[in-house]
Amino acid sequence: MPAPPPRPRSRPPRWRALAAGALSALLLTSACAGPPRTGASGTRTDFRLSARTPAAKGEIDSFSWALYAEPSTLDYVSAFDYPQNMILSNVCESLMRWTPGLTMAPGLARKATHPDPLTWVYDLRPGVRFHDGGVLSADDVLFSLNRQRDPANGSAWASVFKNVAALTKTGPLQVTVRLARPDSQFPQYMATAAGVVASRAGIRAAGRDYGTSGSLDCTGPFRLGTWDKGQSVELRRFDGYWGRRAKSAKVVFRFLPDSSARTKAMLGGEVDGGYLIPTESYAALRSSGVGSLSFGEGLSTVNVNVTNMRGPLGDVRVRRALSLALDRRGFVTTGLSGAGAATGALTAKAAWAAAPTPVKRAAFDALPPTERNVAAARRLVEEAGATGKTVTLATSSIGQDVSLLATAVQAAGTRIGLDVRLKTIAPNAFSALFTDPEARKGIDMFPETYYDSITDPLDLLSNFQTGAYQNYAGYHDRAYDALVDQARATDDPARRLAVEARLQRKAAEQVLWIPVAEWPTAVFLNNRITGAPTTICYLYYPWAADVGAAR
Repeated sequence: MPAPPPRPRSRPPRWRALAAGALSALLLTSACAGPPRTGASGTRTDFRLSARTPAAKGEIDSFSWALYAEPSTLDYVSAFDYPQNMILSNVCESLMRWTPGLTMAPGLARKATHPDPLTWVYDLRPGVRFHDGGVLSADDVLFSLNRQRDPANGSAWASVFKNVAALTKTGPLQVTVRLARPDSQFPQYMATAAGVVASRAGIRAAGRDYGTSGSLDCTGPFRLGTWDKGQSVELRRFDGYWGRRAKSAKVVFRFLPDSSARTKAMLGGEVDGGYLIPTESYAALRSSGVGSLSFGEGLSTVNVNVTNMRGPLGDVRVRRALSLALDRRGFVTTGLSGAGAATGALTAKAAWAAAPTPVKRAAFDALPPTERNVAAARRLVEEAGATGKTVTLATSSIGQDVSLLATAVQAAGTRIGLDVRLKTIAPNAFSALFTDPEARKGIDMFPETYYDSITDPLDLLSNFQTGAYQNYAGYHDRAYDALVDQARATDDPARRLAVEARLQRKAAEQVLWIPVAEWPTAVFLNNRITGAPTTICYLYYPWAADVGAAR
């Protein structure tokens, strides 16, 4: 996905990894554990979720990693997708840190305190060194966070700071954030790229070249080495790191846009591992004997994004009918190679980890069924007077998760009397659907896979608030908006998640998007390395530092 245009108060969509060249990298299994099943190809699809692979037994000189696309920049303000974050998480660090268990822990801030609803105080670790040799100070934090706030930088994370009234230095190693209104999400995003701290001196010295050449001047266990444009980027161990020493002296990320080429590189030992494994490669990787395939929580759901409510989809009965007629299990069998879990929820269950059991039940138990009911769906279309009406759905050869889901929606529409027409979008233009209103003209829906960057359902559910960036259909409901504001203003997790459960039910009742399936992340490691986390924490956790010798 190309870098978005400047949007001072909005964040780019989190469709993730459907960028041109990603192909079917997103076809991962669901976060549903159960008895072994057999996929369309006759292969077993049973697995266990874990937070990480077995710990490394020693250090190694280097390892190589497959990446489906080359980042256009490694400037942290533009780190909104897999390629940038998978690299940057090992080079640049944030005030707080996401853990392999998808919880939040201290990062560059050794302590975060919340003395009142509008104030957050971050006390920094002493003696932390940047890759350029400088020492971390409160001035670097202010400079780094203010770069996110500056509209001229077009930050992907600008909306995280929309409630920040002031950032002040309250000590040599202390920064105080003053909010204009309570914001439960802000402190959570300080564990993402939004909270990255880089050297003020280093960024100023690099000028416009920052992020595209030279050093990134951060504090992580690796520093940026050689960047061979179009081929690979190299990270080298930073021996002045304040934390635990990386187990590998070097990491080489190889850019392999073609999914079959990535798989062949793993099987042939050209690369040692990778995330975002194509599901059609599961059987080959598992049976090869050259390595292991592991799974962890992904905080991700596959959905159909409703982008136009001015036509037939403006009637909620039509949206409900399409959802009711959709063969989710069939899509899981074909599109996810038999290894997924159908869902009626827009959010992944792992995002509700902090919720008390009654709140989880409130969030999931009353959702619409995932089983097909074509007769009931047809009646809804008839009641809405939509029989024979045309709905246009975007599709692309970018990957079978897109093309097969589009086909499944078209088949559902045909069965219930709708004329669902597919509009094919070239792979290199598909990302424009997320950034350009002109590209969405004449399109009513398109497939989208979304992941949360924090372990909080509001990350997704806030997309339907009036004026939200991904509220493409222009949905407006004052009651929904009020609930989003209430959740954002509520610090107590149990109380906040109870509000978010109401949001989830409301989004499901109105079918603001059509939820389809839930899936975790996957990682392949050949037999010489181990230690990588299996969860989606790799976006903001220095995962490569844990990778070392398997024997």
